Amino acid sequence: MKNKRLIKYIISTVLLLLIPLIAMQFTNQVNWAPSDFIVAAILLLSTGFAIDFVIKKVWTKKYRITLSAIIVVMLLLVWAELAVGIFGTPLSGS
Repeated sequence: MKNKRLIKYIISTVLLLLIPLIAMQFTNQVNWAPSDFIVAAILLLSTGFAIDFVIKKVWTKKYRITLSAIIVVMLLLVWAELAVGIFGTPLSGS
């Protein structure tokens, strides 16, 4: 069962990362370096594992949904900060 989940997370991550890879073939506006793909893969996989952990350990449906939503919002905030620097930290991509 664990291996099936791991494979699902990896396949999902690869499919999501194919979007910018394919877009790079058609436009110059998408310009990802290999390190961008690595960071994105780490973010997506860690988000998947964190949500899986919440689903396994939290028994109340209300708390599962709330914690999963918080994890997804955190992913989006980190992704936006790395992409365009909305908070102005030294990690920003602009």
